Amino acid sequence: MAWFNKDELKKFITKKNSVLVVWDVQEALVNSIFNKDTFLAKLKELISSARQNDVPIVYTKITPLPERFQPAYMRRNFNPGDIVKDVYPQGGDVVLNKNTASIFVGTNFELMLRNAGIQTIVFTGIATDIGVETSARHAQTLGFLPVIAKEAVSSADKEAHERSLANMSRLMLVLDNKEIIERWSSSPQ
Repeated sequence: MAWFNKDELKKFITKKNSVLVVWDVQEALVNSIFNKDTFLAKLKELISSARQNDVPIVYTKITPLPERFQPAYMRRNFNPGDIVKDVYPQGGDVVLNKNTASIFVGTNFELMLRNAGIQTIVFTGIATDIGVETSARHAQTLGFLPVIAKEAVSSADKEAHERSLANMSRLMLVLDNKEIIERWSSSPQ
């Protein structure tokens, strides 16, 4: 059971105060998830709605540190590849190169949001149980409203994905695309 009123929080999802985060939707990660086709279709749906409603879109991209400066447990030749072509950034979208599982560590994301007056962060991407959950919890700690687009997040581990969604639903909004799109479409300019 959640400690918050879901309907009250939904009122804060507007096109004017939202940003859509597309977390690490890179070739190697997309090819590893359990629901690739459904995930990509739902992600495209949200990206399209964000563009129609002038909601800014921020893509994150895993950018490994030089090998010597990587943590020892990450010193392997992992190449996540580029952002998948099906949802590739367009003009006006922001791409944040990052090295951690939090969108706020080592980036200027928080500053960007505060400068733009954005309070609501809609999270999509891979992996639900790693970077999405870490960033959503960090966002909440910083006073932002995290919203998880439950149809547009995924993981290589279906059970971990489902546990993560269940955990986050106790702390923050976990909504389907329809609810998010309705809020953006019905909110004033």
